[in-house]
Amino acid sequence: MNKNEIKICHITSAHDDGDVRIFYKECVSLAKAGYIVYEIVPGAESRNELGVNIICIDNKTDSRWKRMINTTRLVYRKALSINADIYHFHDPEFLPFGLKLKNRGKKVIYDAHEDLPRQIQSKYWIKPIIRNLVAHIIEKYENSAAKKLDYIITATPYINERFVKINPNSVGINNFPLLQEFTVSDWESKKMAVCYVGAISEIRGISKLIDAIQYTDNIKLHLAGAYSPENYVLTLKGKSGWQNVIEYGYVERSKVAEIYNQSIAGIVTILPEPNYRNSQAIKMYEYMAAGIPVICSDFPLWKNIIEKNNCGICVDPLNPKEIADAIKFFVKNKKKAEEMGKNGRKAVEEKYNWATEGKKLLKIYSNIV
Repeated sequence: MNKNEIKICHITSAHDDGDVRIFYKECVSLAKAGYIVYEIVPGAESRNELGVNIICIDNKTDSRWKRMINTTRLVYRKALSINADIYHFHDPEFLPFGLKLKNRGKKVIYDAHEDLPRQIQSKYWIKPIIRNLVAHIIEKYENSAAKKLDYIITATPYINERFVKINPNSVGINNFPLLQEFTVSDWESKKMAVCYVGAISEIRGISKLIDAIQYTDNIKLHLAGAYSPENYVLTLKGKSGWQNVIEYGYVERSKVAEIYNQSIAGIVTILPEPNYRNSQAIKMYEYMAAGIPVICSDFPLWKNIIEKNNCGICVDPLNPKEIADAIKFFVKNKKKAEEMGKNGRKAVEEKYNWATEGKKLLKIYSNIV
């Protein structure tokens, strides 16, 4: 069977149609390779974009439980109607339906973006007293399901170490940036500002970051992303450091690059929760791709990457004054910041980019076909 005869269906019940990993990296890479590619997603506009057939499910909801129960079922029904040769899903809540597709004789891939059991241990919406029990039950189920699927794709080496023991067809595909999205900006035009772009929540260290900004002599923080929960913004606005925040809300990819170009450094000071210590923060690599130095949590894995490539400063994410000192260092030492930014860009050009990871994805599909 030729590639242009093979139908691939990517499925998500929780992500947006413009999710960078799902759409721009994986779906577009497969479409460029010649496959017939569909993406089923809630709340999107049905259309063909960059060679990908985006299929809308008009059931986007802010209710987590309704999404898990209703949206997954509707997405599954639409997936069946596509009658694809290969199904590739991205949300653990879809696992029961992934198994149903497998039972129908379909080839099925599970893309594990996160270490779900460890992630559950940090979920604010699950009562602390039952988090460990829920995490244990979920891990047992996820492991059992993973054994029966054709491939497990994992977003980090740490997650892959877990799954390869369960399913030998487990392949790590790192969520490295698309190099063409980012260009190195003119350092002479940069202002006294740093940035954080991404999900805005307590666990991602934003409260500590706002606390840090108050110690930085009026250096501005470009803050872009969606709040989780939505009322978390009220907590942040009550902090004295908020007066130095430039707030954007959720922004499109073109705006993300613009914010990076205005900033002297990018910040990703996630708190030391189990799910994050061994994660690979895409924002860290995006800052590097944009040619700006990184201020990040001093997790061993991150510290090794930053120090090996001499492209930033690692700090204690629980210490606002340490974060502030790193911010002030780069603003006061612009030449050093530019040098470290160039080092980061070079590392992304040579190692940490999607081109290499995309080849792994195409090899998986070639093996299945």
